[in-house]
Amino acid sequence: MTHPTTDKTVLLLGRRDVVIDDVKRQLDIPGVQLLGGTGIDDVRSAFAETTIDHVIMGAGIELETRLPLIREVFQASDTTTVHMKDRVTGSDGFLPFIRSVLRGLADYEL
Repeated sequence: MTHPTTDKTVLLLGRRDVVIDDVKRQLDIPGVQLLGGTGIDDVRSAFAETTIDHVIMGAGIELETRLPLIREVFQASDTTTVHMKDRVTGSDGFLPFIRSVLRGLADYEL
């Protein structure tokens, strides 16, 4: 797996803290700082504290919640990318999805 050469901050959003915490424990990618959250207050807090390069959102978050989260991200930053997981693979697919997104973003530079 290719790793980013510069530090990136990724905000992982999921329905449950336990899933986010589990994923953060399993991912050890040099140059990537992982933050976690479950709602809009966590998004606001993360963007207030640091620059967020990428947001990866799990499928467990309902559409009615996803839309305001996406709006909040795009209002907070002109450079942050947002990636949303499919529903069919369930929570077991969250970790492979995150790995795939980060692998694909490794070469992405503004």
